Amino acid sequence: VPKLRQLKESGHTVLAILASRPQAPITHLSRQSLVHCGTMLSTLAGASRNAIGQAAIGIGCSLSRAFASLPEPVAHHASGVDSSRLPTAASNSDETLLVSLPDRPFAATAYLPDEVLRSIAGSPKRVAVVRPAFLPFDEAQPVLSEVVASLGPAAIALAAHTQLTPQRLLVDEYFRSSNGSYTLAAPATELATYLHRKGLNVALVPDVSAAAAAAKALRTKVPNSIAAATRLRSMQSTNSVLMVAPTAFGFNEQAAQDNSFMNQAEKPQQGSGLTRQVCAEFAELHKQLTDVAGVNVKLFQHHIRHGTPDAVFPNNWFSTHASGEASGGVNQKTLVLYPMKCPNRAAERRPEIVQVLRQQGYGRVVDMTSHEKHDKAYFEGTGVLALDRVNGVAYVALSERADVKLAEQWVSTMGYKDLVTFHSNDGRGKPVYHTNVMMAVGTDVAVVCADSVTDAKERQHLLAKLSSTHEVVQISSAQMDALCGNVLELQGGKGLPVMAMSTQAYNAFTVEQKKVMRRHVADLVHAPIDTLEKVGGGGVRCAIAELF
Repeated sequence: VPKLRQLKESGHTVLAILASRPQAPITHLSRQSLVHCGTMLSTLAGASRNAIGQAAIGIGCSLSRAFASLPEPVAHHASGVDSSRLPTAASNSDETLLVSLPDRPFAATAYLPDEVLRSIAGSPKRVAVVRPAFLPFDEAQPVLSEVVASLGPAAIALAAHTQLTPQRLLVDEYFRSSNGSYTLAAPATELATYLHRKGLNVALVPDVSAAAAAAKALRTKVPNSIAAATRLRSMQSTNSVLMVAPTAFGFNEQAAQDNSFMNQAEKPQQGSGLTRQVCAEFAELHKQLTDVAGVNVKLFQHHIRHGTPDAVFPNNWFSTHASGEASGGVNQKTLVLYPMKCPNRAAERRPEIVQVLRQQGYGRVVDMTSHEKHDKAYFEGTGVLALDRVNGVAYVALSERADVKLAEQWVSTMGYKDLVTFHSNDGRGKPVYHTNVMMAVGTDVAVVCADSVTDAKERQHLLAKLSSTHEVVQISSAQMDALCGNVLELQGGKGLPVMAMSTQAYNAFTVEQKKVMRRHVADLVHAPIDTLEKVGGGGVRCAIAELF
């Protein structure tokens, strides 16, 4: 624009504070805003009686007149790009510069434009241009420093809001050619997926600046997600799980003796409509976990001859643990087999499945099953254990299926740091049969029905311990009945945590509770398994056994 060019050449500069606070660098200023800048300069300068102030009056009036004649809109070109060098992983040592261009691109280009090249320092092997996927054309794109931050070698923090669908970001990657130009190598890759493919350990956080500061300070008490990404401590969740399809499911009279979440229905039998319905629901859950979330599921089945109507809940009879879990307390990969209260649940430990598990490289096997017969004491796996695997804290609601002595033995044997025991009752005044019905522990967020813990001291201790390391979502007894406590954090296919739950639980969470969880997980993955929940008395978490 000629008149704007003349003003630029004359050296006039306007410093402006906009009435509406900008949340990011502005790429376009309206004509009205520019006219107002000139008018405001004249008005402010008029209050001064010195020569500089009087001269400013003339400049302001000239600016107002000049800006008023400009076409709409006026483009403002920043002098450089917003950039951040990605940390490198051992598996991918290429130097990559992540950039956000001053003029928002609306598509990938075959080559990186020359004006962008002139703004880039050095000659990185790859340049990754970030652009919004679904942001309206007239809105400013996010500031890169509010989206990602390096946490050290092979580790990076990513803002959780980038996983909300409307705020998704894309990456166009360019590769440096021998002539120095940059050619498009891969267009429109979702940002989190791109970082995962680069071999980086990604910490999903609410605030990337705070995450970077915590990692730099190397404090002993950093958020769990950062400690896991920087390999200071072990991971809380895994991408690999074992599930058993309910191909011979039916009402389990033995388990119903102390599980008040169960409802009477038909037993396993030939041609069962109940089994067909539950299998259909389970198939949708499997699809959501594998196809949508990208979880690696090792799927088994069972037959009526096995005599295991509740085989769909495998997490009760075994658990696995990575070396380094519990702040280093677990010193080698471990498989644990648990004593079950009901004989037909103990039968779920089928030799062929146990053999497959033993082949997964677990250097230690802890077999607690002898307690079933020796002293009739029971301890039903991650049904009764809600584990903080990062910090080494085991939470146990004591019941007929969770013996306190076996809990203490488990903590000592596994090398965990702390045991938090308490008593929990459901809305009907009956003991909660499994801890994982009333609480769940993720990387940085936890869900708990504190109201179910009637003893004030136990409740206070539970909440104090949990809130010292996690943001806590407290649910009501009614929400516990909807199995909101029976959720499980897993690692999705992009290397980010997701929270798996039933659709009943998803609908029972409040909007605010979902917002809190979404600050720490990339997605809330759910499927309707109403029949399984109603008849089996367990939800999504019960149906998943983690493989570490």
